[in-house]
Amino acid sequence: MRDGLQAVPTTQSIPSVHTMPIVPSDLLVRPIDVRANVGDAHDAIEGVSPEAQRYYDQGLSYLHNFVWIEAARSFNQALRLDSHLALAYVGLSVAHDELNQRAAAHDALERARRLEPAGAHERRHLAVRERQLTAEDAPQNKESLALYRNELDGALVEFPADAEFWLQRGVAEASDPGDRGQGSPASAVPFYEHALQLVPDYFAAHHYLTHAFENSGRITEALAHGGIYARLASEIPHARHMYGHDLRRVGRVQEAIREFEAADRLETAYFARERIDPDNDWHYEHNLDLLGTSFQYVGQIHRATPLLEKAFALPTANLVQAVNKREWPMFLRATGRPDAALTAAHTLIAHPNLVVQAIGHIEAAHVLIARGRTTEGATEANAAVAALRKAPVGNGLAAIPMQVLQGEFFLRTGQRDKARTTLRPAIAQARAAQGPDEWAQALFTLESIARAAREAGDWEFAGTVATEMIAHDAAYGGSHYARALVDAHNGITDRAASEFALAARFWSGADPDFPPLLDVRNHLRSP
Repeated sequence: MRDGLQAVPTTQSIPSVHTMPIVPSDLLVRPIDVRANVGDAHDAIEGVSPEAQRYYDQGLSYLHNFVWIEAARSFNQALRLDSHLALAYVGLSVAHDELNQRAAAHDALERARRLEPAGAHERRHLAVRERQLTAEDAPQNKESLALYRNELDGALVEFPADAEFWLQRGVAEASDPGDRGQGSPASAVPFYEHALQLVPDYFAAHHYLTHAFENSGRITEALAHGGIYARLASEIPHARHMYGHDLRRVGRVQEAIREFEAADRLETAYFARERIDPDNDWHYEHNLDLLGTSFQYVGQIHRATPLLEKAFALPTANLVQAVNKREWPMFLRATGRPDAALTAAHTLIAHPNLVVQAIGHIEAAHVLIARGRTTEGATEANAAVAALRKAPVGNGLAAIPMQVLQGEFFLRTGQRDKARTTLRPAIAQARAAQGPDEWAQALFTLESIARAAREAGDWEFAGTVATEMIAHDAAYGGSHYARALVDAHNGITDRAASEFALAARFWSGADPDFPPLLDVRNHLRSP
């Protein structure tokens, strides 16, 4: 075992992870009524009754909102009204796919084929979905992805005024053919903007533009579109949640909390009204995560704790969400509860997915190394390496956490040069990620590194990391607290006082017993 820890190679490919626990089939066929304030989508189908068209359009709206259960119910309702509506089966194919029901997705598409749609518009939608599903079945096959995009390009030539094709072509810019729009790169923006020209104030275009601008680091533009999306689809939890993403990024954290709380109220009411188990809604856990970490951000630990604990306990088959469950043991470590963090880590180690197991071993190693039990910590780290080597896909999701652990090991064992060489690129990679979860995780990861550097006595590197924290988010009290501690240690008293004062201001609404705030106040009272 060289330097106590092994290296691990990572694959660049990450599997399509838009999956969730199997939803009962009877739930997807329950009758549904026409809903208000969920966004208005419309894709005209020749010869269909107005009522069936209305439910088909509602299904489209729910697809664009990532509300897969209600999308399936709406499409099934349209089929009850018109059993020959091939595009409703196409929509069902997408909904089933997003619900981790690939066989049902293929079956729905086959039903659409059997109807042999006569209209060119319907045939093109069917052909596009066929190409997409083929590409999803072979996500590493670049030719299949190219054929899917080519089919959409042909659709744009044939139907240049169809906003749905423009939106889907934008979504198809992602490298994952199964992407739902969350991974939209900058190259998707022109397609979404064209859809917005065709259908002014189309909520779906605003939704996808919000994601694309977030992913491109253009937060001001994301905030503008997110605000419009929240207004146009005010009864959709994800719409309110999306706006909260970007309010948080521009330092308007209290407003972000209100949006995340609004999303939580909408989801809770929906579960009660429709008799739906929260386990069946992928978004519920995601919103709890962001709401909980927002309370953590402002120092309201008593409010953050039950939310993050609840999110951690919810089952998920979504690999990214399962990996993100590391937020709970990270939070426990950050708030001085190492024993509880170790227990949470062991829960992750018991997960059936190898990548999640690796995350559990990484979190356990952090606790052990911080306690000076470096041999045991190295054993946990090497168990993480072994799990990642065996993982067929997705080990890239653990790359930054593994690198950070390696760097902390070097810090705490006095290997400062190796620590810095390891941690600098990890910090850069963490900060480069633009997603809302990744952005917050990067901030708390930097905070963890700064704390480890101080505890290891490497105050110079602690100052470097504090500077990175301020660059990442100057509105976070913890960024200024980290800088102030270094300045106080180095005897730069005026700047330390200024930084402590900023930390106190940004944590003004923190819990009265929040330890960092108590420490800040002690420093400010000291002569």
